[in-house]
Amino acid sequence: MMNWRVAAFVSLFGIVMMTEGQAPPKNPVGHGPDVVAAGRVAFNRTCTACHGVDGGEGERAPALVGDRRFFRLSEGALYDTIENGIPGTSMMAMGKAMDDKDVWRIVVFIRAMRGSASDTDVAGNIENGKEIFLGKGGCAQCHAIQGKGGTIGPDLSNVGAQMTLKHLRESLTTDTPITTGFRPVTVVLANGQTLKGVAKNEDAFSLQLLDYDNHLHLIDKANVRQEDEGTKSLMPHDYDKKLSKDEFQDLLAMLAKQTRDGGRKRIEGDGEVGR
Repeated sequence: MMNWRVAAFVSLFGIVMMTEGQAPPKNPVGHGPDVVAAGRVAFNRTCTACHGVDGGEGERAPALVGDRRFFRLSEGALYDTIENGIPGTSMMAMGKAMDDKDVWRIVVFIRAMRGSASDTDVAGNIENGKEIFLGKGGCAQCHAIQGKGGTIGPDLSNVGAQMTLKHLRESLTTDTPITTGFRPVTVVLANGQTLKGVAKNEDAFSLQLLDYDNHLHLIDKANVRQEDEGTKSLMPHDYDKKLSKDEFQDLLAMLAKQTRDGGRKRIEGDGEVGR
């Protein structure tokens, strides 16, 4: 049998060849969050014999979420692949096994999960999400948007374009590895002064430490008495618990619309953050 990694390449080539010169079919179900949710159900009911749950890697087929080879495939190309299969691979035609609208729902789900969050229709009140970011969520203490907020955490001005919606949601709810440049560290200097923050850059001779008051310290390692590294990220991962369901969804919707390209108002302004 053909290795599924080889089959994935063949599938990609086949998708392009089959759709070239053909009028793309039209999506009859839309792109709303209810369609994405229904597509997820249909995918996990129908496709996980080969692919993994929620589009992850399976025993007989590649991951459909997060694989950059499939990132820019059109809706029509994905629909054709699911409906008709790919000859010569393990990707069978599913058109006769499922309702046509379910095929489209799966297409919308796959694209929503692997496309950027900003390209996905995310339910929620963006204006209220801004208030959660600045207030109850405490996000602005560490993160900045459009130059406003803290610097101890990553800048989120473009987070909607940089992450998929799935990744964005997981970053708020699931423990993740510490990102380079944001490792917590406590340093005791030779004079007894203690500094706490994140290590921005470090080598055998020096350390750049950004403290919790957003002050950058350039430290000579010769003046360090003790250095302790944190093992857990400073980023809370329980926003789905500390916020109500609606508050969490509003925060997610606001963050999903953060991109640097055109049409956004600053978070400190009077209008909503979003398009």
